[in-house]
Order: sequence, then structure tokens, then C-alpha cells
Amino acid sequence: MIIRRHMPSGQRLARVVLLALALGVGLPGTADTHQPLHGEVRRGELVPLERILDWLETHYLGDVLEVELERDDGAVLYEIKMIGPQGQIVEFEFDAHSGQLMAMEGVNINAMRRP
Repeated sequence: MIIRRHMPSGQRLARVVLLALALGVGLPGTADTHQPLHGEVRRGELVPLERILDWLETHYLGDVLEVELERDDGAVLYEIKMIGPQGQIVEFEFDAHSGQLMAMEGVNINAMRRP
């Protein structure tokens, strides 16, 4: 797992917790209920969350507020909510099987794009 040094320490901790949950790594004091998800990532059936977060960091300015994994009729989506530099909230949806960006929703998204 790679955590970038330039991230504020609170953001690094949040990212570690999110990655641990998405990858099915048990955290102290929590039930290990994410084992099936961990297996899907390990077998290459789902893209690791870290790869999605790295893509977002490369292409958009902002901080991750929330990550969800949604399953609906065979589709598996990572839904990632970010706050941009102007305080705008944007939600990104990625296909968890391919890693492809499927949708973006929010205000002033272009102001978050990295040059």
C-alpha cells in the first residue's frame, strides 16, 4: 500500500482505513465482514480501490470524503465523494470490475481538474 507523503496526516489515516475496508483487511475491534470483497480483489475480479484513488489524485484536485461499494444487478460500483478546492462536492462512480469512470455528479467539476 502506498501512502503519499504530501497528504495531510488525517487524510493519510482516512485513506488507510478506507483501503483496509475496501480490501477486506480487518481493523482492530471490527468484525472481518469484508472477506468476500478481499477475495474478489485478490483474484482480479475487482480493481483495487487504491488504483481508483490514485487515478483521482492524478486527474482531480480535492480530498476524499467518502467511499462506498455498491452492488446492483451484477454491477459493482465504487462511489467516491470528494470535496474540491472551492468547497464543491463531487461524486465519482467507477465500474469496480474495469476501473472505468462511469459518471460524475456535482457542481463546478471542471475547477477540480488538474492542469
